[in-house]
Amino acid sequence: MTTLYDFTVKDINNKEWDLSELKGKVVLFVNVASKCGFTKQYAGLEELYKKYLDKGLVIIGAPCNQFGSQEPGNEEEIQNFCTLTWSVTFPLTAKLDVNGDNEAPVYKWLKESQPGILGLKRVKWNFEKFLIDREGKVNKRYASTTEPKSIAADIEKLL
Repeated sequence: MTTLYDFTVKDINNKEWDLSELKGKVVLFVNVASKCGFTKQYAGLEELYKKYLDKGLVIIGAPCNQFGSQEPGNEEEIQNFCTLTWSVTFPLTAKLDVNGDNEAPVYKWLKESQPGILGLKRVKWNFEKFLIDREGKVNKRYASTTEPKSIAADIEKLL
């Protein structure tokens, strides 16, 4: 599999989501968690989403409970938290693993396409971000500490 469009994931409602629906879009894929020090980044992600949605940006939040058990809720609880606390309107996946034996295939591809520091092919923590171009290829990877607003210039180049 060579592009984002080759994958399916389950959305927050546990329905199959064929990511080929995103052809021609710029996508920011982010593993998210509700009880993390970086959770406040939901606000910045939503701001980016609203600013660039009409130009072709899609942000995908992928809830993950692998880092400090910081995403303990079920899908309904996660959806409610994101909507009520952060006014999130961008799409979310069902909970998934980003590392290990049960990692989601899309995350295996993301990490292989853009390894982390020292070539590590693992996600280090919540809110790591992968920017994908309109052809479905990973363009850049950002650490958890990278604030969403600092990615805006890279997004604009791809739009």
